Amino acid sequence: MFGGLRAQELLIVLLIVLLVFGARKLPDLARSLGASAKEFRKGIAEGSETESDVPASDTQNPDS
Repeated sequence: MFGGLRAQELLIVLLIVLLVFGARKLPDLARSLGASAKEFRKGIAEGSETESDVPASDTQNPDS
């Protein structure tokens, strides 16, 4: 899942993140990251719905 990071390496990365952002900011950071991911997935889903809703004949130039 994390591309070859072992538990010890992942723990070190999390410790550095904790030191950089502080314990009080981590819940807000995680919440905003989750909201961003949710909004991104929603946008992707809406984009694919829009593309599938448009018939192929509507995408061509009607003058030709």
